[in-house]
Amino acid sequence: MREQQVILKTPRLSFVMWDEGDAALVQQLHSTMATTRYLPGSAPWSLEKAEERLRGWFGEQARDGTTKYKIIAEDGQFIGRAGISKFRGEHFELGYSLREEAWGKGLATEAALALSDWFFEKQLASGFIAFTHPENIASQRVLQKIGMRERAPILIDGVLDPAFELTADMRRQSPNF
Repeated sequence: MREQQVILKTPRLSFVMWDEGDAALVQQLHSTMATTRYLPGSAPWSLEKAEERLRGWFGEQARDGTTKYKIIAEDGQFIGRAGISKFRGEHFELGYSLREEAWGKGLATEAALALSDWFFEKQLASGFIAFTHPENIASQRVLQKIGMRERAPILIDGVLDPAFELTADMRRQSPNF
């Protein structure tokens, strides 16, 4: 296995670019109803869908300099994906998905906060958005913890999803940053 370039590192997580052969990892991440119930389609991913998403992430990285990255835990285990990429060609969008065994440990908040810091340090844009399924309260809490504010909802696949935003100005005004 080749040495992976670390894009971003936190005390417990490393964000690295995907390898060409990582479609099976992506499919494994989204192989259960628990990990896909809040995603468009609400069904486990096929290997073909995982390969399609992987190709998309390579394209986003080449075009925009950012995408959804592979997350590796401090013990070397693959635990999910997270990053900031373009949504509908308009806004940058924060997104993350973790394996079930990584839930409830603060890793999503750690990843989202680190990505937020990284995004603004790189000055990719003046801000980004995020959205969740209306029933995904845990994810909404993560977004609020990192200082995102609710904005107009976004219609995705017939579902009106709560949406959030964070701008550089909002970060500067926040006492937490």
